[in-house]
Amino acid sequence: MRTKNILLVAIFAALTAIGAMIKIPLIYESITLQFLFTALSGMLLGSKSGALSQFVYVILGMFGVPIFTQGGGIAYILKPTFGYLIGFIFSSYIIGKIIESNRQVSFIVLFKASFIGLIVTYVIGVPYLYIILKYISHIHITIFDSIKIGCLVFLIGDLLKCFVTAILGVRIIPGIKDMYK
Repeated sequence: MRTKNILLVAIFAALTAIGAMIKIPLIYESITLQFLFTALSGMLLGSKSGALSQFVYVILGMFGVPIFTQGGGIAYILKPTFGYLIGFIFSSYIIGKIIESNRQVSFIVLFKASFIGLIVTYVIGVPYLYIILKYISHIHITIFDSIKIGCLVFLIGDLLKCFVTAILGVRIIPGIKDMYK
């Protein structure tokens, strides 16, 4: 890995941590800017480096650095929201792959990539939320309740993040490509 890539991976891990600190708390989860930086990492760093930045973020938090919305440490694995953190890694990778496979980068392509990444985050995060709440915390919850509190409550805000990410990507990506010429 080149020094520039290592630095960018570290920067996006830090930005995701900052995104976790900008939060509006709800019952089991908080509204944060983590996904915005997750999507941008895939868009701007590409699939591998973007996913690596999110992996670094998760590993640092698991080693006890208090960079998740509710702190950090290995016990965070038992938090209902940990599945979303795992989802960020895969989401960033898939967003990067979608953009890498498109010849032309447009708002529509970037929005679709972000939206697909968001779906990936939900597909991993919501079942994890359900399992932890039902079987670890012994809270009576249905799968529909999990979808409601783990997805539907956040959907409008997350779609707005996809929109903002696509706007930022359209403006930033051409400049990045010029840097590599």
